[in-house]
Amino acid sequence: MKRILIITTVILVSSITSSLLAQQNKFIKDYLERLENSRKYLLLVAETMTEEKYSFKATPESMSFAENLMHIGGAMDWHCQTLLGGRDPRDYEKETNFDVDNKPKEEMLTIINNTFDKTIEFIEEFDTSQFDDKLDYFGLNRSKQQILLLLTDHITHHRGQMLVYLRLNGLVPPRYVLYQ
Repeated sequence: MKRILIITTVILVSSITSSLLAQQNKFIKDYLERLENSRKYLLLVAETMTEEKYSFKATPESMSFAENLMHIGGAMDWHCQTLLGGRDPRDYEKETNFDVDNKPKEEMLTIINNTFDKTIEFIEEFDTSQFDDKLDYFGLNRSKQQILLLLTDHITHHRGQMLVYLRLNGLVPPRYVLYQ
């Protein structure tokens, strides 16, 4: 009888654990599909803007088109590598990878594409058992899974600004890429 109880308990626990892991792995699979589509669309948007208009700002206090693009890259790097990954924060005073400086358009596109690669690699290897772990996110207590969702919102927010900049410069934005 005791043996049957132990076997039943093991089966029950493993089925619950398997179900949770399957849900978490599905989230990662869906998240990565969404992130890949987001990359495609962001690169189409960035390619559509002419290089001479990369410095365009809607208002003096706004970020330029290029600054929005590089800000997306810096945020992806920070959210995944530093906040979720535990890497020491970059010294943005010394490191200029995500600065606009005098970078040509093609260099910025390469940086963004490489940052998506690193972000996707990080998420593919992410330990989903940490999804419920809480972190301080600008004074708010957020789970690691919520932070991943906040990252996609952030990308969409700044890409949306870039789409408006295209229109303000008489350019037609690329057709929307679904599921991102």
